[in-house]
Order: sequence, then C-alpha cells, then structure tokens
Amino acid sequence: MSKPAELGSLKIGSYILLPVGDQPTGEPCRISEYDTSKPGKHGAAKARIVGVGVFDNQKRPHVGPVSMQVHIPLIDKRGGQIISITGDQVQIMDSETFETIDVQMIDEEVQGKLEQGQMVEYWNVMGRTKIMRIKS
Repeated sequence: MSKPAELGSLKIGSYILLPVGDQPTGEPCRISEYDTSKPGKHGAAKARIVGVGVFDNQKRPHVGPVSMQVHIPLIDKRGGQIISITGDQVQIMDSETFETIDVQMIDEEVQGKLEQGQMVEYWNVMGRTKIMRIKS
C-alpha cells in the first residue's frame, strides 16, 4: 500500500519506495540525502536522493526530474507487548486489537535489549513487520 507524490516534494527523513531489481513495488527506504539541481538548457530540474532501506539498511541512489511521480509507503505504526522470545523470533500482542504477531526483523538499536513483558513499537510496511523501538 502506497500513495503517489512528486519527487520534488520530498525531503530528508521522508519515506519512499525505491525500485530494486525486477521487484514491481520497490523497497521502502528512508531518505538520508537529498539534492536538487537547477533546470538547465536541456531539461527540467533533477533531484538526487539516497535512500536507506527500512528492512535491509542498504543504500539506494535514485535520480529523476523533480516532477516525477514516486510512491510513498503507508507505514502502520503500532504498539504492543512482547509475549515470548524464541531465538530471533519475537511474539508480540498488539495493544489495541490484542492479536498476536510473530516478528523476525528487529532494528539494530533494540537488538539484544528485548525482554519478555516489554512494550515495543512495531511498524507494518508493505506486508512486512519490524520492531523499531522499546517504549518506556
């Protein structure tokens, strides 16, 4: 799930779907670098961005005209409580719907700091889930 936007309307810290290989939807990335050039004799202004993948932390460069239509991922930020931890698998109970979710992807900031019973914030982006931070 994503919504369209113009490349020129984005800024550092925004999220964007950047194409990866033959993947039709793209990879959700957070913009870490953004630079625009002025329109010249032969064309429109260009925007150069570097996005860092939300799930794989890979840098992905992208260049295009500022009027280019891009897709912005819809990020569902939710809170929950850790029920159990088994290896790299964490089971979370959502604090609103009380459903349980199994999560394998954990942000580097909270890796190794998770304990049973803790409240965490997790993101659901493009059908994938990742634990982002510990709530205090």
